Order: sequence, then structure tokens, then C-alpha cells
Amino acid sequence: MKIIWSLMAVDQARDIAEYIALDKPSVAEQWVEDIFGSVERLSDFPESGRIVSEIQRSEIREVVQGNYRVIYKIQQTEIRVLLVMSYRQRLDRSTLVEP
Repeated sequence: MKIIWSLMAVDQARDIAEYIALDKPSVAEQWVEDIFGSVERLSDFPESGRIVSEIQRSEIREVVQGNYRVIYKIQQTEIRVLLVMSYRQRLDRSTLVEP
């Protein structure tokens, strides 16, 4: 399946990486590789992520990488990455942007 990142998700990932890089640039670089790697695996196993507890819809799922969760939507021919956020944050439905 094709993976498409929303602009919001890309911005969030960039902001998180920049924040991590303030203290440890090499850790930030590894974090970016890990996040994109975990999302790339979804192309072969789209349902491998867990259903987002705040939404409870089978097509809205998440993968957790370290302290962050990547929320995505499974569609017929593609996966849309919607958000990247701290696992400590509770998802507010109003922030769920579906491109």
C-alpha cells in the first residue's frame, strides 16, 4: 500500500526532531529514521498498528515508537499518516485531520 503523510504529520515530526536535536542531534536523527521505518512497515502490514482508543474505529490506528505515537488511517489503496504526537497526550477528536 502507498503511504501518504499529511502536512500536519510532517510538520509535527519535524518539530519533534528539532526539539530532540537541541540536546542530542544524533538521537534526533535516529528518531527520524525509526519513525519513518515504523511507518514504512505499514505498507505490508497496515493493520499491525493498534486501534486508537480515543477514536475506536478500525481504520484509525497507531504505531508507537519510543515516546511518540503515529496515528494513521487505512484506506482502500493507501495509508494516510495523520498525526505524530507524544504518547502522553490524549487525542482530541478535533485535532484529527483527515487529508
